[in-house]
Amino acid sequence: MLPPATARAMAQAASPQAIAEYRRKLREYEAARAAFEQQAEPYWDAIAEKRRGRNAKRRERQAITLDDYVLTQPPLYTGPKRPVDPEPDDEPRERKPLPVVADFLKAAAVHFQFRPQRPASEVEFKRAYGRVALASGLTREQIVRVYSFETGGNGSHDMQSGLNPSRPGSRAISTAIGYNQLLTTNTVSLLAEKGHDIVKALAEKADGLSGPARKAMDHKLAVLKRMVAFTRSVPVRWSEHEKLARTPQGWGVHAMVLDIDVGPLLQTRKLLTSVLFARAKGHTRPLSAAELEMMNLTGDSTGLDMVTMPQAMREQVPTANFFQRGGYERNPVAIRHNTVAKLLAITDDRMDANSKLPGARELAGAF
Repeated sequence: MLPPATARAMAQAASPQAIAEYRRKLREYEAARAAFEQQAEPYWDAIAEKRRGRNAKRRERQAITLDDYVLTQPPLYTGPKRPVDPEPDDEPRERKPLPVVADFLKAAAVHFQFRPQRPASEVEFKRAYGRVALASGLTREQIVRVYSFETGGNGSHDMQSGLNPSRPGSRAISTAIGYNQLLTTNTVSLLAEKGHDIVKALAEKADGLSGPARKAMDHKLAVLKRMVAFTRSVPVRWSEHEKLARTPQGWGVHAMVLDIDVGPLLQTRKLLTSVLFARAKGHTRPLSAAELEMMNLTGDSTGLDMVTMPQAMREQVPTANFFQRGGYERNPVAIRHNTVAKLLAITDDRMDANSKLPGARELAGAF
């Protein structure tokens, strides 16, 4: 009698016909992909070259014109999919699960001896966020509509991308949490670059407290300072912050987004950074919520490229100009709404629809 493992392996073994069919389909797939790459690589090289040219012109304060963009749409792969290998993999690769809120909380407790102060109700967090965001100079429209887009109009302060309580078995698709969906790297970067402002705001709040509340706030301040020091232990570069964000200590830092005192400051600073960046570059007109969201999604420099574009150019310039190839090919919204004008329009449409949902109405009423 064969050992169980050997019996299972023999039962799973593919027939010669199945293997031959797989190899035929694989050759077809590889030929189709090779033909596609002959079109795609030059296109995306041109996108990168045009981007470098625009950056150089901006440094020299020269005007950007249509000639500074690739005006054709990118090639999209329409050939056969990669076939599934019928032979079992001797060493199947396990996909490492993304950390979730419970992991962030555990890491904060272990590495910083801290547990975020959570709100008694969701509206309490919304009121705290609204106060901070309005005081920073953000508008009610920007605050509510960006929340509506980022969370689908019903998000909680601890909402994580991909996880939905109404969908059993749903899985996290990123580490983004909160009203503005901050990634772990966002939180690390914000504390590294703007931590002194957040510490100052918390210290001012502590000055008005006494007794146990003051003691708790002082502890929170001490933890926050340790977190800021941790985030500044590497050069101020996104790639370096990304490395920290993948560590258990980085997860612990990310838990601060859930704190009712620090979370609103972090969420607000994420949007305010884009507003201030636009002003510093000479863009004095207030950003619409959709324009602010473009900067929030694609990064300040790339987003401002779209924001400062005249409407006539928006109608003609493909969205591919503002993405890396991999990000574009994984983004069905950017592919479907394939000009700047269309992408901003669909963003506005979704904000309109989601602003009518209960979570967004509650946020609008929290001011």
